Amino acid sequence: MTKPELNRDRIVARLVSEGWVSEGGAKHDKFAHADRLGVKIMVPRHRTLTPGVARNIAKAAGW
Repeated sequence: MTKPELNRDRIVARLVSEGWVSEGGAKHDKFAHADRLGVKIMVPRHRTLTPGVARNIAKAAGW
């Protein structure tokens, strides 16, 4: 099993490059994709994410 990316900026850049659109948010950024209805990805606004959070984001995004 490979280690998930923990850098928030890289994760957000990959989401945006794959077509995910930011819907704003207060303490988290919420991302939605037109092709994946009902799936919302919440990305905390920390420089580095914990491995569990990064793994959940990767799983929801289909990485």
